[in-house]
Amino acid sequence: MSIGDILKIGTGAVCGALLTFAIYGTLNAFLWLPAAEQHGRDLESAELTAATNKAIGELSNAADQARVRRRLCSERGGMYDFAKSECVEAKPVGND
Repeated sequence: MSIGDILKIGTGAVCGALLTFAIYGTLNAFLWLPAAEQHGRDLESAELTAATNKAIGELSNAADQARVRRRLCSERGGMYDFAKSECVEAKPVGND
């Protein structure tokens, strides 16, 4: 094997490596990165939707509980204090 043969093999190996790098770089730029970005957007959207639905559910539960407390207060004859979110019971009239 002469030096010319070694240079030809080395040049072929370098050209093959550059060609492989170019092919994978192109695939990465045009196929894999956009797909990964879209997947990331989908995951973020799903997380935001789940967080929004959870918050809506918590607010709905809190509103339902407040409605029940107000209704029970009025059924017992009390007055609901909206500022304090508590029932003010009517004081019994004493027979002095």
